[in-house]
Amino acid sequence: MVRRIIEIDREKCNGCGACAAACHEGAIGMVNGKAALLRDDYCDGLGDCLPTCPTGAITFVEREAAAYDEAAVLAKRAAALRNSAPVQTPPSGGCPGSMARAMNRDGAPAAPTVTGAPISRLEQWPIQIKLLPVEAPFYDGARLLIAADCTAFSRADFHERFMRGRITMIGCPKLDEGDYAEKLTEILRRNHIREVTIVRMEVPCCGGLQRAAETALRDSGKFIPWQVVTLGRDGNIIQ
Repeated sequence: MVRRIIEIDREKCNGCGACAAACHEGAIGMVNGKAALLRDDYCDGLGDCLPTCPTGAITFVEREAAAYDEAAVLAKRAAALRNSAPVQTPPSGGCPGSMARAMNRDGAPAAPTVTGAPISRLEQWPIQIKLLPVEAPFYDGARLLIAADCTAFSRADFHERFMRGRITMIGCPKLDEGDYAEKLTEILRRNHIREVTIVRMEVPCCGGLQRAAETALRDSGKFIPWQVVTLGRDGNIIQ
């Protein structure tokens, strides 16, 4: 059938991931650092992605395309939740290192360190958003830190300033395929989260992480206090 559907100009795309975060149907993904329409039947033709694109790389076209398949979209979402990393055991055929566990740093003696050296403030494992489970005991009453991968390398005091007392989740919307919004929404919806802090770099591609977190906060149906901290390339806090 001929219908309205999006088209992405890869030459104009800067890889920020904003469109992938805005597409609730999962029609858009990041492929080799650029946005791409993954499946015609996932695109509903409404264009929520268009206003989020900072470079004007997305337009509507009329062409032969499969009809929008809402059932396939819902099945994809359900599969994504089923494939989230489990709390007690690693996924079949997966890496045992992805098994979720709390670090229990509070009340437990710190591991031996060089005198005067800083200690890790990581509260749980894993930390990659794609590997984290949707439900886990360490979320109960947690303060969440949703951070772009690069942020921890920009500040020497990142553990003390941002990670201490928080459950840390990291991701890179430019390099990771897919969108974080659905999973973050389920984490917020299914657990008692006290607050959320989003830490991103000033670069445009980090906007995708912020938008995914903001979408999750909105779609969770809960009122959760949140803040965004933007770091410059030199590690200074911009806002």
